Amino acid sequence: MDSAAWEIIHIPDKPTYPPEHQPTLRVYASVIKPKFANTIVRQLCKISPLEDLRHVKRVRRKILSDHGEPQLTVILCLAPDHNDHFNDMPPDIQKLFGPYELSPFITQVCKYAAVSKEEWEEQCKIWPTSFHPPTYNIDGIGGFSEEDTQSICKFMRVVINLVVSTHKPLVNAAVIVDPSVRRIIASETDQVYAPCDNTTTETIPFSETGESNHCQSINREANASPEICLNGLLGKLNASSSAVACLNPWQWSLQPHDAEKGSQWHPLRHASIVAIESSAARDRYLFPNSSESFAVDRSQPSNADSPAKKQKTSSNIPDVPNDSREAALRDPSTEKPYLCTGYDIFLLWEPCPMCAMALVHQRIKRIFYAFPNPTAGGLGSVLRLQGEKSLNHHYAVFRVLLPGDAHNALEINGLKHVIA
Repeated sequence: MDSAAWEIIHIPDKPTYPPEHQPTLRVYASVIKPKFANTIVRQLCKISPLEDLRHVKRVRRKILSDHGEPQLTVILCLAPDHNDHFNDMPPDIQKLFGPYELSPFITQVCKYAAVSKEEWEEQCKIWPTSFHPPTYNIDGIGGFSEEDTQSICKFMRVVINLVVSTHKPLVNAAVIVDPSVRRIIASETDQVYAPCDNTTTETIPFSETGESNHCQSINREANASPEICLNGLLGKLNASSSAVACLNPWQWSLQPHDAEKGSQWHPLRHASIVAIESSAARDRYLFPNSSESFAVDRSQPSNADSPAKKQKTSSNIPDVPNDSREAALRDPSTEKPYLCTGYDIFLLWEPCPMCAMALVHQRIKRIFYAFPNPTAGGLGSVLRLQGEKSLNHHYAVFRVLLPGDAHNALEINGLKHVIA
């Protein structure tokens, strides 16, 4: 398996910009006397807390070359984009002008926190900011080993083969993987459109190991076959991509519906949602006597590496050979996994916001996708839910670039806007 032609790119929590072209905001500022600094800052933090600019330092300290004394400048509040009138400042701030001898002016500060040391150095040339490198440690953010890269490429091949093998229009495919044993937990495609033939969507029975026949065959394929069906994928991409649910969430409404064939097909059954449902069905089969409710320690931080969540995952299972790993899950002493904690998911297309939020709720650890979603992408193209501070769980997101020959063929087939 040659992974040299593949490239895995981390999609950061915030948009990245060239260090010398940082987006800025206008603020009102004023030079202050050092003896008033503490008092003024305390009052400004109450009047105008600057909640969205926590990375910007409130006070700038500058040494004047001619006198050698420090000059302190404080940010008073945000300034409107197209208005230079100081009368628009809050009245409580205007009351500080006289007592503290303030002379307000408008200046610029950087809008976003720096994501690299190079960005931080450029930002400080405009106004001092703070730089905090990521403190969470999710495998891959700092790079992948050769073994991990080959594993990721292998599962992305499975996604592509899954799309190629379906008889539906071009769809999204989702493969949930337990990275601790590198085994597929669930693999599904979009179920938004009813099939044109007599195929059904009946639930496939699980084997004694907790795998459906479908997953068993895909796991065997992932372990045995290094081939990738790029030609078949290109043939499908040569057609319109409007059938992909995450790219066109409302396209289903334009399709004809057959009540008999389409009873199990629904506009919200995107590939990620169906894969989550399949993973839950697997857990119910493996743990038939387990309670559906879980006592989660909410005092612990809710991230992918939290000890409170790790104890609920299958990585806590005793070290046994891979072939008997699933059988060990049926041991009564083994706890049921908590949702999809610690799992990876591989997708052909970047998920929409609905699917991205579903993966937050499922506690997915890492997301890998091949193609961006320029119309409704929730993880980099339109939104970046992985960087939303208000969420109680955050995963790492990666884009897997396919080999260069595939990209060239895609551009020739008129999908350059999709893969750019």
